Amino acid sequence: MSKGREQTEKVTKYRKPINVNLGLVIFSVLFIYILVIVISYFRSEHITPYEVSLGSLAVNNTYEGIVLREEEVVLSPYSGYVNYYARESEKVSHGAMIFTVDSTGKLSDLIKDSEGEGTLTDEDMAEIRADISDFSTGFNPRDFKSTYEFKYTIEGTALKLANYKMLSNIENLFSTSYSDSIEFGYAPASGILVYSTDGYEGLKSEDMTEELMKHEDYEKKQFHSNDLIAEGDPAYKLITSEEWSVMIEVDEEKAQELSETDYINVRFLKNNDTSWAKVSILRQNGTIYALLSFNNSMVTFATDRILEIELLSNESTGLKIPNSAIVERAFYLIPESYMTEGGNSDIGGFMREAYMEDGTITTQFVEATIYNIVDGQCYVDEEVFHAGDNIIMPETGERYPVSKQASLIGVYNINKGYADFKQITIIAQNEEYSIVKSNSEYGLSVYDHIVLKGDTVTENDFIYQ
Repeated sequence: MSKGREQTEKVTKYRKPINVNLGLVIFSVLFIYILVIVISYFRSEHITPYEVSLGSLAVNNTYEGIVLREEEVVLSPYSGYVNYYARESEKVSHGAMIFTVDSTGKLSDLIKDSEGEGTLTDEDMAEIRADISDFSTGFNPRDFKSTYEFKYTIEGTALKLANYKMLSNIENLFSTSYSDSIEFGYAPASGILVYSTDGYEGLKSEDMTEELMKHEDYEKKQFHSNDLIAEGDPAYKLITSEEWSVMIEVDEEKAQELSETDYINVRFLKNNDTSWAKVSILRQNGTIYALLSFNNSMVTFATDRILEIELLSNESTGLKIPNSAIVERAFYLIPESYMTEGGNSDIGGFMREAYMEDGTITTQFVEATIYNIVDGQCYVDEEVFHAGDNIIMPETGERYPVSKQASLIGVYNINKGYADFKQITIIAQNEEYSIVKSNSEYGLSVYDHIVLKGDTVTENDFIYQ
């Protein structure tokens, strides 16, 4: 009785069935998948496309040069206070009156007293406005010293206008006793008048040195009316020829380029004017110079010794691509005479020697993309053939062992959604961009899309942007 009771009182623990939340499982799988995709995205190299466009590339051709010309420094034969009557940068004739020297200083006082007596004509005002316009057009805040040169120009214009009036009435303004103290200075030759000296007068191209080219100690001495001058001191200078030149220092590469041309177009940064110059290359004292000779525009730069210029010959136009897209690839070289077509198709390729299972020799057609043909040699992808493969000429059975290699520079075209190597021919290049030939047989065309960073892909990679 008790034994049966024990059997009926035995309790078996009930196990609940496992309830799988299908929605939670799907969500977890999707979450893990998205997480893997995100991690892969941030860890992978992103492919950025670049659209090829037409453009130009101006290589940095800005130089600072030294002006050379025929100049004559005119010394004063008198001592006293000098007053100038001709405008700087104006052409004067032989025998023209340039200045007076007054041993008493009375002339300067009389000029000051008579300054308010005259009025400027429309022609006078037009001359001053032209000076102001020329200065404002070419003004560069980094070259503030040009402001002082402008000041001297305006002073010279105003002085010329005032002194011409003074000179026309000189007989009425001076008594006989005053006139005896005034000496007149006349131009010994015709030329362009400049009221300054800098020690570079008479400098020839063969005298140029690196120290002179650097012009670290360059100093210009400006002459002014009412300055005290001694006999034998420089009074002014005359530029006696329209022929002048600018000498610049260049490197070997630029010298080779310039030696291939007789003339070059030059832009003057002072006023953005351009002029053609005859080019000569000089090698002296271990330094290479380019001498740019002109036969016009000398008056414009009569007061300048140091000029900033830009050579305009290297502006190239073509397809503009970033240098980061350019890569170099190696290829096998196979003679073009071995190329054939396979079967009934017009696809090009080569007949490669192969071995069957029983050891007999046969040939098989291998389709091959030709990346370029140079001197009868086809550039073929390394992935298609291997070193030691024998290529068979169908007509003669002649063998050619694959071994010779060469490289090409190019970019990866991604128009079709995968990386396709295209050879390029560089016309010009600077630090950031290159100009390449367009519409070549194996190259690029305008509006093609290429990989911005060429080293991030390989041939036939699918592109996911």
